[in-house]
Amino acid sequence: MDKKYVVQVAQTVREQLIATTRMEILMSWGIGQFTPAIFKDLPGLKFHVNGRLFQGDVLICLNGSDYYEVYLRDGTGVECISDEVCFDELGELIDRRIESGTDKEEYARFCEQTAMSLRWYK
Repeated sequence: MDKKYVVQVAQTVREQLIATTRMEILMSWGIGQFTPAIFKDLPGLKFHVNGRLFQGDVLICLNGSDYYEVYLRDGTGVECISDEVCFDELGELIDRRIESGTDKEEYARFCEQTAMSLRWYK
C-alpha cells in the first residue's frame, strides 16, 4: 500500500475526529500520539488511549465502502466495535467504549465525584 496514501487517510481521520468531537471528550481519553497505520490491509489512524473503561490502542481504518472500521486492541486481543461508521459518528462510538459507557447518569455521577476530588479547599 502506498505510504503517502496511508498518511493522507490518517490525517483525514484525525481532522474529522477532532472536528466532530468536543475537546473535553477527546482529552478524557488520555490520547497518546496519532500514527498512520495499516491494519487488516486497510489504511487508517492508530492512537493509544487511557480511558476509564478501556486502555490500549484505537485503530480507525477506511474500508472499501468509504466507511470506517473501528478496532480496540489491548493485551488480550483485538475487537471490532463497528465495521461501518460514518466520520461524524466516530467520537460518540469511541467515547462510549473507552470512557463514558452507556449509562449517562452513572457517568455524570463519576464526573461529579472526580471533579469534587480535584477541587482545592481552603
